[in-house]
Amino acid sequence: MKSSAQNGAFFLSPKPAILVLENGLIFEGNAFGAYGTTSGELCFNTGMVGYQEILTDPSYCGQVVTMTYPHIGNYGINANYSESKSIQVSGFIVKEGSQHPSNYLSQSSITEYLEQHNIVGIQNLDTRAITRVIRAEGSMNAIISSEILDYKILKKQLQTIPSMEGLNLIERVTCSKIYKYSKPKKTLFKIVAIDFGIKTNILRLLKKQGCEITVVPATITSDEIQKINPDGIFLSNGPGDPAAALDAIKCIQSLIGNYPIFGICLGHQILALALGAKTFKLKYGHRGCNHPVKNLETGKVEITSQNHGFAVSKDNIPSNIKITHINLNDDTVAGISCSNIKAFSIQYHPESCPGPNDSQYLFDHFIQLMQREKNNG
Repeated sequence: MKSSAQNGAFFLSPKPAILVLENGLIFEGNAFGAYGTTSGELCFNTGMVGYQEILTDPSYCGQVVTMTYPHIGNYGINANYSESKSIQVSGFIVKEGSQHPSNYLSQSSITEYLEQHNIVGIQNLDTRAITRVIRAEGSMNAIISSEILDYKILKKQLQTIPSMEGLNLIERVTCSKIYKYSKPKKTLFKIVAIDFGIKTNILRLLKKQGCEITVVPATITSDEIQKINPDGIFLSNGPGDPAAALDAIKCIQSLIGNYPIFGICLGHQILALALGAKTFKLKYGHRGCNHPVKNLETGKVEITSQNHGFAVSKDNIPSNIKITHINLNDDTVAGISCSNIKAFSIQYHPESCPGPNDSQYLFDHFIQLMQREKNNG
């Protein structure tokens, strides 16, 4: 790699990189992060901050994420901000990545962070133009490379990438064995959290509520959960097509009515499928920190953090399911409940990270459900 000098300061000349979209569009830029080639479903996130939480959110497994905000990495990287143990995205696209973060808590730059985790990215291209393409034409696969600059070769590789529809990605992000999350100072409830790709801040908030949490793999059976004998069951966020998670749906069907259940994101979709509803793929998904959702029970509008490419269908929804929340951007289902079986779920992320805290009351609701069940028992 060549170096250049300007005003007495030396810097490395950027390596070229290329982004090829499934529709044939080609964007030229510069390498960002690790050197190599990567691919996945192309999506965009409109958040101005929270890039580390986005990178480490397991719900992004198998996706190439485009950030619409033009300058990413300003405040660097800190291990305490991660939502899992490693970066989960397949690739990362930014207008400009900051090489010199300004934050006393920063432990490294975003470029160093991507390199450490071998994540291929691209920068110095128009991310808002890419976003307009996704919004107009819908989700599509994409490939980034800083080692292969022949777009014809990359187009051929693109043809081998599977569609997100029908794809079960849970096995790539779930834990391999049962473990206990750190205990609260005072245990009020014992819960099982089924890990479809659980975010760390969800565990923090449940612990804060006095929950002793047993985190279990997505492959667990209903019989194994019953042996643990929890006060409630939490269904986590995660990646992929919920309709492809057949074993998880079957497991939840066996547990419905026996325990209070709270689901978030993929957990919400799996609960809905277990109750007899259907899911569908959104044109380009909801990903950002400022999505308005209306609580139909209170009439209040909450500003929410969202990250999903599928949604629960309103069509032929079973009579036992009550729609409790609606996304005001496109009127899709954002929350459901079934009071007779002590279950409710939310399509968005009340735990935020990144995003607002408007909806953290939902964790209180889960606690109230478990307390009510204890009182009745």
